[in-house]
Amino acid sequence: MSLKLRLTIMNFLQFFIWGAWLITIGGYWFQNKGWSGAEFGAIFSTMGIASIFMPAISGILADRFIGAEKLLGIFHLIGAVILCLLPEVASPSMFFVVMLINMIFYMPTISLSITVAYSALQKNDMDIVKVYPPIRVWGTVGFIVAMWTVSLLKIETSAAQFYVAAAASAFLGVYAFFLPKCNTNNEHTDKSMIEALGLDAFKLFKQRKMALFFIFSMLLGAALQLTNAYGDTFLHDFAKIDIYKDLLAVKYPAIIMSISQVSETLFILAIPFFLKRFGIKNVMLMSMFAWVLRFGLFAIGDPGDGLVWIIISCIVYGMAFDFFNISGSLYVESQTDEKIRASAQGLFMMMTNGFGAILGSSVSGVMIDYFYKDEQGHFLWSEIWLAFAIYSLVVAILFAITFKHKHDPKEVENFSH
Repeated sequence: MSLKLRLTIMNFLQFFIWGAWLITIGGYWFQNKGWSGAEFGAIFSTMGIASIFMPAISGILADRFIGAEKLLGIFHLIGAVILCLLPEVASPSMFFVVMLINMIFYMPTISLSITVAYSALQKNDMDIVKVYPPIRVWGTVGFIVAMWTVSLLKIETSAAQFYVAAAASAFLGVYAFFLPKCNTNNEHTDKSMIEALGLDAFKLFKQRKMALFFIFSMLLGAALQLTNAYGDTFLHDFAKIDIYKDLLAVKYPAIIMSISQVSETLFILAIPFFLKRFGIKNVMLMSMFAWVLRFGLFAIGDPGDGLVWIIISCIVYGMAFDFFNISGSLYVESQTDEKIRASAQGLFMMMTNGFGAILGSSVSGVMIDYFYKDEQGHFLWSEIWLAFAIYSLVVAILFAITFKHKHDPKEVENFSH
């Protein structure tokens, strides 16, 4: 089996595990368990909590003590066991604890899988910039296939989705031990604990421009959690309305939502053109206004005549997600010193997937419970999506006013070299 194929299988499984439950867990939570929105928001905050500290800790372990491929395997095997335990949980508080443990072991595997791929490609003298992206795309394909699998099996509101994820996690856990070996460095280093954990990048907050950038990264990270948490549940809720309950979008909402991931793969290809033509700040602004459209179109959409608005919203998602996350990482690359560049990228991820995820999931859950349910406890979806759209619009306007960055075409050219 070729190296590219081995790494492709790894990436496919890595994101298949996540796709099997991330978008559909809302259906399980609200349709099956009937637990509250505030408690559900806390569940989505677990990935943010885990993202704050676990990638750094796993990085130290992989660098110094145990090969990244072995650590990847161990974490996925543990994750498989934990995913099997989730359906046995009878209370929302215990579900939070078990999911947090699951995320503690899953979130660092994302960076570990990247480490395994980069290490293997470098050892085989392959051009990472050219070879890795086509391999990574199969991760998104895995996420989409998982969503379709769960939807076509009609287990979107069932605990069975966790068993599907657990099976994939167990398979990848074993498979990882047969991936190319990653070297460890047991030699003494002069790095302080702060440097080892990547915390030295926090000194970037002393620069007003970078501080603003990281704050807005957190606010955009919050928007991402809103769409992950409630998109599938939104479509499931139409099953309570007779004129919608038999429609395709209500029967297979995960398939409709998977258009977002398809769009994501396509917009990645458009980023170089947009960066060169409009500059990093304007591309990030496009992302923010795309979030406004993402939520605003959901507000006026429905599975019937309004399905076109939901589909357009899913297409817009590709721009909303890619244009900030990828352009943001390029901005960090261009603005930070080489000595702390890796730490700065880790800080960017911490603000978006860590603090941003916690902010978006916890606050939205509480607000929905208090302000966006009717007397019977039903979600007021149009108002919910409109509130999210207004939030995104305010963030976009504040970013446009406060964040100063002059476009330099040479800056974009430097990224390609």
